[in-house]
Formats: sequence, C-alpha cells, structure tokens
Amino acid sequence: MQSADGHPQIVGRSHRTRQVLRLVEKVGRGRWPVLLLGETGTGKEVVARSLYNVEPKGPFVTIDCSSLVGPLMESELFGHVKGSFTGATAAKVGLIELAGGGTAFLDEIGELPLDLQAKLLRVLQEKEFRPVGSLTPRKSDFRIIAATNRDLAKEVDRGAFRRDLFYRLNVVTIRLAPLRDRHEDLAPLIDHFLVKYGRDHRFTQEALGVMMDYPWPGNVRELENCIQHMVAINTGPWLHVPDLPSSLQNFVRQRQPLAMAVAAGAGNGAARIEPRTTTAPQAADPPVIPLSEVEKRAILSALEYTKGDRGVAASLLGIGRTTLYRKLKEYDLAN
Repeated sequence: MQSADGHPQIVGRSHRTRQVLRLVEKVGRGRWPVLLLGETGTGKEVVARSLYNVEPKGPFVTIDCSSLVGPLMESELFGHVKGSFTGATAAKVGLIELAGGGTAFLDEIGELPLDLQAKLLRVLQEKEFRPVGSLTPRKSDFRIIAATNRDLAKEVDRGAFRRDLFYRLNVVTIRLAPLRDRHEDLAPLIDHFLVKYGRDHRFTQEALGVMMDYPWPGNVRELENCIQHMVAINTGPWLHVPDLPSSLQNFVRQRQPLAMAVAAGAGNGAARIEPRTTTAPQAADPPVIPLSEVEKRAILSALEYTKGDRGVAASLLGIGRTTLYRKLKEYDLAN
C-alpha cells in the first residue's frame, strides 16, 4: 500500500491497526531490532518500510530469505571476491554490505538455513562479516527488521531456528492480524485500492457485499489482487459480481445453497410457532424481556443457524450487513 507520494501507507481504522500505527511511530525513532509476525499477505513489508520512513537514514535493503537457495546464497548475502569460485569473474558486494548505515529488512527469515543463521548472528553481534573467498573481515552496521509467517518459537523448539538468533531479533515484536480478524479495515482498504488502480470504478452493492463477507485467506495482498483483476477486465464504471476472481465466485456458489436452506428453514419455522400461554410470570422472572436482550438472542440464534455466516444471518434477520457488524460490536459478540 502506498500513498500519493510513493511512500508505503498502513491503511485501516480497526483497533489492531491503530495499535500497529502507534508502535510504528514509537519504535521507528530508534534502532532496535523489530520482528514482524503475521500470515502471508498481511502487509509486513509495508510495516517495515513505514518503520524506516519515520526517521529514514541510509539505504533500505530488502533481503528475501526464501529466495536464498543453492550454493550462491552466501554470496548474495555477504558478497564474494574475484576468483573465489568458478564463475566469480569479478568481485561482488553482498546485501549485508549494501545495508551498511541503513536498514536491512530480512523477509521470511524463518526460511534461512541454519548455517547462514549462524553467520548472520555474528554480523549482528560483531558488526563484521567476510565475503566468500576473503580472509579480511569487513564492517557493516545496520538496523535489522525481520519478518516471518512462521511461529519462530516453535521453530526454535524443533531445532529449525537458532535460539540465540531468535532472542537477538525478538526485541520488539509487532503482530499483524489477518484481515478476517479486522473487518473494520476492509472498507478503507477497498477505497484505497480503488483510488490506486481504478479509473472512476465503483462496486455494485452485490459485489461489495460479497467482498465484505469473504474471509480473505490471502489477506491484504489477495484483496489488492482482486481489485486489480476487476479493474483490468472491466472498463467501468460499475464492477459487478461476475467480475470477481474465481476464488470469490466459488465463495458465492458455496453460499447459495446455505442461503436457500436458511430461507426455507425460516419459513417452516414460522409456521410451527405456537401461541404463547397466558400463564402468569414467575416472581423471579422479569415481566418483560428488554428489547436489547431480544435482539441479542436473535443475532446469536441466526449466527448459530447459519454456522457463523454473517451475510446470510443478516439476510435472515432482515438487516444490512453493516448493521449486523455494528450490533455485534455493540453487544460484544464480534469475536
């Protein structure tokens, strides 16, 4: 996510996003190591760049640890001298040296092999390294921001990640929640990407409803790709349900039988309602149930009947999705 000036931008208004923004503002002014944890697509690189941009100093170098495979991965990190191996026809500066005086963002650090973890730890402790084939150490002092979608504590327990490196990285931890757990961020993110990629495009209510109900397993990255896809295949101005990517189309098809079953069940249930007896209320019971309690019970019943599908539950209750989300928050039923 980027703002108009090209800088990365954290978009959202949920409580969790506001927490991340506060941490970025505080931590970005120092040079403490930061560990970003979150599922793929939650925006870890955006947060890393936002940390750097609080007080930018020196270069920002991204190191994709998942791409460091094969015999040349040490050379990518630390560089090499001419003639150090077959094909080394010239000296090469490694990514660690390039980050000197600035920030190194080690993306997917959980993928880094154990031997390179040991060498990275030495760089962090001693501020020095040796290029492949060199006997002379070189200096490189940089701030490190690391990110992973793995549970590094569990990786340490099973021996796949060095404990000493984990503690060296785990000074400040920022956890990024998946998009399904911060529904309030959906609308501002959709607006953000429409401005970025659209040409006066707008969503129909039906298409927007599907997007608001979809769980977004690929998180913000999937949402961004979805809007790019729709804008690419539709000249606009309106973006319709048939323009949605295949994953959302499948979601729509899976929901239709459930919606029909709910509608049928609601109709049958209405026919079976028995008139309430006119026996006097017990002394221990309130004479009238508060409307808020009736509403709360109705929402819980609808969610239980639809197995948690909020879109169908809202339809069954005869209210809009936005109203249902507001009621869930009001009655503390959001989780």
